[in-house]
Amino acid sequence: MLKLLGAIGEYFILLGKTFQKPQKMRVFMKLLMREINDLGVNSFGLVLFTSIFVGAVVAIQMYNNFNASAFPIPHSFISYATKVVLILEFSPTIISVILAGKVGSYIASSIGTMRVTEQIDALEIMGVNSPNFLILPKIVASVLFNPLLIAISIVFGILGGYGAGELTGNWTKADYIVGIQMYMPAYFIWYAFFKTGVFAFLIATVPAFFGYNVKGGSLEVGRASTQAVVWTIVAIIIANLILTQLFLS
Repeated sequence: MLKLLGAIGEYFILLGKTFQKPQKMRVFMKLLMREINDLGVNSFGLVLFTSIFVGAVVAIQMYNNFNASAFPIPHSFISYATKVVLILEFSPTIISVILAGKVGSYIASSIGTMRVTEQIDALEIMGVNSPNFLILPKIVASVLFNPLLIAISIVFGILGGYGAGELTGNWTKADYIVGIQMYMPAYFIWYAFFKTGVFAFLIATVPAFFGYNVKGGSLEVGRASTQAVVWTIVAIIIANLILTQLFLS
């Protein structure tokens, strides 16, 4: 327990060093563009593929559950329920967990490799604020780009449900479109994107903490990457519970 509390304290100390004004804004912007490409753009295909199939599965499950109901439920509610489930939970949480595996391991291993090869020590000797230089661009890139990935995930998840209906013939095109157009509280969308921002922050900072504090060689870098992914997913799940209780209860 004391070790966990100590790690949490070191995490916040590292954040304090990270959130300082960049020494050279031009260098920061260059690093930011690179991180947006590495962390966001390169994840587009994975998000697209996952969202289409998740949307199709959710729609089929809604159809099966509604048909099993003792009361007749119109088929238009299939797409409405799919839309709400994707916006509130599946796209923000499931996609963030997937990104924690892909992006988190990359962040932890890249920073960890710089630590064990003494590149971070070289930055410190030159008077560079290494947490600010290495971690802040990753945080900004994740918080800016991940909501876009989640928006794309929601759209293609709904399209995946539409495609499932076309392939199976379980519901009509008109019913699905009517359900999509049904009223849904606007704060559901704001909640989803706020939650995504929190998850993006965790995806960038938790792996960076593990990578920055690696001690040893390449074997320890691999272990740190694994620990980073595990603890990032744990943090996302806990944050999801807290945010759901705060905003939807």
